[in-house]
Amino acid sequence: MSETMIDRRVSTSMHDGVQLLVIDNPPVNATSHALRSQLLAAVQAADADPAVSALVIACAGSTFVAGADVREFDKTGIPPILPDVVAALEACSKPIVAAIHGTALGGGCELALGCHGRIIAAEAGIGLPEVKLGLIPGATGTQRLPRVVGLLNALDIITTGRTVKAKEALALGLVDRIATGDLRAEAIAFAKELIGKPLRRVSELTVDPVDAATWAAAVAGVKKKARGQLSPVVAAEIIGLAADTPYAAALVQERKAFLELMAGAQSRALRHMFAAERAVLKVPQLEGVSPRAVKQVGIIGSGTMGAGIAVSFADAGFEVIVVETSEANAVAGQARIAGLWERQVKSGRIDQAAMAARLARVTLATDFAALATVDLVVEAAFEDMAVKEDIFKRLSSAVRPGAVLASNTSYLDINAIAAFTTRPQDVIGLHFFSPANIMRLVEVIETAGAAKDAIATGVAVAKKLGKLPVVCGVCDGFVGNRILASWRAIAEMVLEDGGLPFEIDAALEAFGLAMGPFAVADLAGLDIGLARRKRLAPTRNPQTRYASTVADRLCDMGRFGQKTGAGWYRYEAGKRVVDETVNDLVVAVSAEKGIVRKPVSADLVQRLVRAAMINEGAKILSEGIASRSLEIDVVLTSGYGYPAWRGGPMQEADEIGLPTILEDIRAVQALGGAGYEPAPLIERIVRDGRTFAGLKPFEAKGLTG
Repeated sequence: MSETMIDRRVSTSMHDGVQLLVIDNPPVNATSHALRSQLLAAVQAADADPAVSALVIACAGSTFVAGADVREFDKTGIPPILPDVVAALEACSKPIVAAIHGTALGGGCELALGCHGRIIAAEAGIGLPEVKLGLIPGATGTQRLPRVVGLLNALDIITTGRTVKAKEALALGLVDRIATGDLRAEAIAFAKELIGKPLRRVSELTVDPVDAATWAAAVAGVKKKARGQLSPVVAAEIIGLAADTPYAAALVQERKAFLELMAGAQSRALRHMFAAERAVLKVPQLEGVSPRAVKQVGIIGSGTMGAGIAVSFADAGFEVIVVETSEANAVAGQARIAGLWERQVKSGRIDQAAMAARLARVTLATDFAALATVDLVVEAAFEDMAVKEDIFKRLSSAVRPGAVLASNTSYLDINAIAAFTTRPQDVIGLHFFSPANIMRLVEVIETAGAAKDAIATGVAVAKKLGKLPVVCGVCDGFVGNRILASWRAIAEMVLEDGGLPFEIDAALEAFGLAMGPFAVADLAGLDIGLARRKRLAPTRNPQTRYASTVADRLCDMGRFGQKTGAGWYRYEAGKRVVDETVNDLVVAVSAEKGIVRKPVSADLVQRLVRAAMINEGAKILSEGIASRSLEIDVVLTSGYGYPAWRGGPMQEADEIGLPTILEDIRAVQALGGAGYEPAPLIERIVRDGRTFAGLKPFEAKGLTG
């Protein structure tokens, strides 16, 4: 066996006439310019070498080629471009087999589709996730995939951006074999089998036709799910070309659409979110701080949140002890926890054996003494300060020294909660979002007296749970709920001025939110908002407009949302129905307040709500509650349904231009009064010609003058 090196990204070795090309471009073997150049040169050299009868392309490290090099997204035209490399693989006169381990994503999948055969490790996956970055596959994927798996399967895989696991990939024909032993050895054997046989070139395959009505219905489904995002819709259009457009002509359209999307605001926004979700994991104030070790976790309460949190920890392999107030509550809690896994079994996500193993990690108890040895406690009890006080006073002595004590509170002052203990240095917030076993976001709340390693522990644990931790400081509602309260109040003001609940919800759903504020309130329960309004009533600024009168009246009527069958809407057989009783109440309240109602456009609703979010976000930055604007974007997109294709409110403010946003904020101020005036930070960075993204961590605290 002889071996040569081509730079450091592609190595070649001979194995009985089969040349093994190993890509080694850490960390994920991205298709950088250097890699493209060297891979193309290696394939061309092998094609011309009479000693080579076949080739295998494999990768070093933990994965096959996992996509493009994001650092080169603005340099996509430097030859050789990836489509040309893929074409060269297919055109090779000698069989080429792709040996896939880890993931073959984006350009990696397209490289594999350019090969004449594909073998995949049993645990590996393959896919084209470009839509998640506001793009479509740009290196022949939209035309190759339909030729291999069919139009409808290609539509699903590309427009969702999902990763296809090995078994499904084999069933679909996306790969030819699943390796049962040594992947490279089996790939070499596979390549030998192809020597001397007609090569299967994907571009030459025909596409099985799909009934026009079936295709139209599938595309309509893509448009509905996209909720304003362009890339899935454009992808559907380009995929459809595979049915009736010559391959070469379709590729021209693919490339054109890819480059147009690349230059668009949505792709910039989604690329911002891609980077932001990675940046939040590197917390500026925790640099060099090591977390405490956590193996055993205690949870106080097994209600909806407590059960979801318990499942999250058990799923991640932690030993979990759940404490309830009585045996009856413990039994109910255990059933609730088991029920969450039973749903996963029914959906096929886990099997009975996995459920049994996870249940075995969870113990129910009724005495705080059971928590004596845990490393972390997450309190998920009723949202009442007296309840929290009792719990944390007891935890001070019940839990071993050095264990982290966390509250899942959504709004309450965690500094005050920490003061109930004898060990405030151990107290943090871990604000999970419902359903806790599904939602990715966790706000890690840094209390005034918390030790840095306690905060680092919260971040590390959230990461191990597969969550997205965002560190923020203490204020009412932290980042997410504070911003939610600010814009929901604006929605209620618009309601009094001329809108109706279903109109405002429709406007914001058209903006890209999964649900409008009134539908969300019904889902969460109107009593939650009522409790918060009562708690804040003594400190409410009398100059701030109070527009929750309709919500208060609905609560007086016992209309607390879906759980009572009526709230802002009426619920019939589980379906939301516009209720004229509510519409009449809205009009009546406006009349009582002497407000002359006027029609409100969807565009105005959207601009006012966005401006309120951005203004509150600027205040949060000024107070140091968040260190960077990207953290606010991650919270809003991951926990509150802000459309990621807009990039989060702060990135969108930079995209639109802060002078324009400032005008909208002044309109919000005119609507809401005190508390809605433009944040001094915005006025300052407008004056300086800067952006939110251009601020260094915590720099906003010094820019309010």
